Formats: sequence, C-alpha cells, structure tokens
Amino acid sequence: MNAPAPVNYWDYIRVEDLLDLQGGVSRDEADRGNDEVLFITVHQVFELWFKLVLRELTTARNLFRSERVAEQELSGAVRSLRRCTTILRVATDHFAVMETMTPRDYLAFRDELMGASGFQSAQFRQLEILMGLPEERRVSLGLEGSYREALRDHGGGASPALARVERQLADRPSLREALHAWLHRTPIDGVGPDDPDAPAHLDAFVERYLAAHATEVDATAARARALAATDRDRELLGDRFEAEKQGVRRFLEPTEAEGGPHLRRVRAAMLFIETYRDLPLLAWPREVLETIVQLEQRLTVFRQRHARMVERMIGRRTGTGGSAGVAYLDQTALEYRVFEDLWAVRTILLRRESAPELQDPGYYGFAAPGAG
Repeated sequence: MNAPAPVNYWDYIRVEDLLDLQGGVSRDEADRGNDEVLFITVHQVFELWFKLVLRELTTARNLFRSERVAEQELSGAVRSLRRCTTILRVATDHFAVMETMTPRDYLAFRDELMGASGFQSAQFRQLEILMGLPEERRVSLGLEGSYREALRDHGGGASPALARVERQLADRPSLREALHAWLHRTPIDGVGPDDPDAPAHLDAFVERYLAAHATEVDATAARARALAATDRDRELLGDRFEAEKQGVRRFLEPTEAEGGPHLRRVRAAMLFIETYRDLPLLAWPREVLETIVQLEQRLTVFRQRHARMVERMIGRRTGTGGSAGVAYLDQTALEYRVFEDLWAVRTILLRRESAPELQDPGYYGFAAPGAG
C-alpha cells in the first residue's frame, strides 16, 4: 500500500484562499482601508465559529433524539455543549478587536454596508432555530413581515442565506424538543413514564416537593417579617412569599395551553435531577442541564456584548439593514430565551437538607438501569 502523499500546511488549511477573502464588495483588498479589512475579518471569523457551534449542537441534538440514551453517552453531549460555550466565550472577546476602531473609523466605510446587516447571518439564525427559539418569539427587524423575508436578496428572490434557514427549519427536532423528550423519559422515584403507576408517582413527588418548598418559604418569610420595620412591610412580605409559593405550584402544574401533562413531567424531571444531583445515575444528566444553562447564558452575553459594541460605534442610529439598531439588539438579548424552564427551576431549588426524601434511592445507584 502506497504511503499518503505529504501535505503542506498552507494546502491543508487553504491559507491562500482564506487570505483572498477580505476584499469586500469590490473583491480587491487594495481598495479597502485597514479598518474595513479588520471589520470584514472579524465577521468572517464569527461565521467560522458559528459553523463549529452548529456542528456540535447538531451532534448533541442527535444524541438526545435517540429513543434511548445510555448514561455513558451523555459525556459526549456535555463535551459538545461545553465546546459551544467556549467558542461563544472566545467569539464574544472579538468585539474588543472591533472596538480598536473609533466611531469615525467605522463611519468612513459604513455607507458601503447599506442594505447589509448582521441580522442576515444565516448561520446565527440557524443556531437560534436549532436551539429551539419559538417562531412566535421573534423580534421584528422592522421592515418586513417575517424574519425570513429579510434573508431574501434585494430583488425579493431566493438567497443562499434563506436556503440555509429553510433547511434548518425542516431539520427537526430542535435541541430543546429533543432534550424535553429525553427528560420526559427520566424515571421519577424509579418509575418511568410508561409505567401504569407513573401518574401517581409523579403526583406524589410533586406534592412532596411543594410541601417541602412551602415549609422552607414559610420559615424564610417568618424571619423576614421579624426583621421588618413596619406592619405594612410585614404585610407586603407576607404577600410576596405567598405569591412565591403559588408560582411554584403553577410552574409544576402547567395548563393544557402551556404543555399540560407532558411539560409537567419534563419540568418535574428537571427539578428531580437538580434536587438529587449527587446520586450516581443523575450525575451526568445534571451536567447536561448545567451545560445547557451555561450555553444559553454565554449566547445571551454574546448578544449583550454585541449591543454595547454597536452602541459605542454608532450610538442609536438606524441599522444598516434598516433595523432599530441597538434597540433591536437589546430586545433580542432580553427576550430570546429558549430554555426558560431550566432557569426557572433555579428559583425553586431547596437546600439539600430541606429536600423531600427520595422514595427509591437504590434505583439511582451505580448498578441501576439507565434513565435515558
């Protein structure tokens, strides 16, 4: 068998091709100033990072959409999610490179960008879709009825960006949907969802948790009222803590419109995993949930950092693509949450000693059957 031919670094990485991509609209880098080449380069790097994030998120999604997920496979999903988090952290730091330009440096070539917008990054839209951002949560760019319309070319026709997004929309399930399906299968008190007694066991766990939570909140409320300065303050504190207890019950008893019994079990599974996280069989599931939260936190920070960089460069100007600029970016950073339930669970967690007693701790030992 012949040995493989040797390869050069510059051929393997395709260095010459890469270095020939910073010419902007004219394709001639000699026509561009250093600031514009910097601007183009940083955004090209963003797109390369997004490509890697999409690959890793797809790998994790594909694992969770399997009918059965072995515990030892979860480490691979966590590895992919952690890599995504690291990439987004590094990508966020690139905004500091952009800020080596002054506003006047950027304004010198900004008019050439009219009609173009970061909103048209198909890969970033793919990332949102793959994670599971609901379509109804989309913030309007301001000039079109659907965000997909902004991805058409300026004559209204199809574009490579729109084609990418349409393919992503057709690639179901999203990571959120696949994760919820996996969580729905999690045994609670050792009983999976297909067991005839599953509803009763789920009810029992929820009621035990609500009782333990109420006890904890009542004790905290009593301490707070004892420190209150006035009767009115004590009354307000009482109402506030009572509302907290009612909020927990609403969270663990979603309506049919919210998702009904399916979402109820998913939320209970999140809470169950977080509450009994120290048990061997729940260690990797808990790492999955933690890395999902870290991922969304990092994406939110990326959006916020982007908004502050833009505000520093152009203030509150209208965006080059016709958006509200910084106002649009701030709104997406605030409202674009996918894994809201995982964040909400943190509101209702209890101290280890206050958590209700687990009914079948032996099930979650090293020798137990899989939870996936």
